[in-house]
Amino acid sequence: MTVGSVKTGAVGLSFALDNNYMEPIATTLVGSGGVNSITFNDIPQTYKHLQVRAITQSNRATYSRDEFVIRFNSDNGTNYSWHEIYGSGSSISAQNETSVNRILGQDCVGANGWWGNAIIDILDYTNTNKFKTVRFLAGLDTNNAGASGYNGAIVFTSGNWRNTDSINSISIVPTQGSAWNQYSRFSLYGIKG
Repeated sequence: MTVGSVKTGAVGLSFALDNNYMEPIATTLVGSGGVNSITFNDIPQTYKHLQVRAITQSNRATYSRDEFVIRFNSDNGTNYSWHEIYGSGSSISAQNETSVNRILGQDCVGANGWWGNAIIDILDYTNTNKFKTVRFLAGLDTNNAGASGYNGAIVFTSGNWRNTDSINSISIVPTQGSAWNQYSRFSLYGIKG
């Protein structure tokens, strides 16, 4: 795909996207009754990177927030690690886990009427010469009205799947709630390199 020249006002802007653009691959909008897991299967192997964009709410009943877990290729083994920086507006903290069975996105899923969001990059997902790296920015805000005193956070996380296989499926589940609520949306994009 090539884009030629574009003029904006008095200034000319020329650019070529050629091999450097995003394409939508799949989108899931959760329907009535919710679902307990979102899985993208049969991911095309024609991109450099992947990106998942999510607007989320779980059915967790006691708090205004939940967490999510990411796994690749149905791998439930202890082949993952992750670390994060977490800011709540009044404090900042960091945590990590190694040799665990998931990459964890903490306190960035909405619950009890609140919504969270995340942008998740999965780098070099087809490269069979390296382990896979994930990075994401996520968070939610409850406008100081959250259940159980929780008012929101912003989370920067990176993770690693210690496997050289090409990624062909991604699953995302809430950790405290049992399902994604209606209107949660998950979109998968491919990024040309």
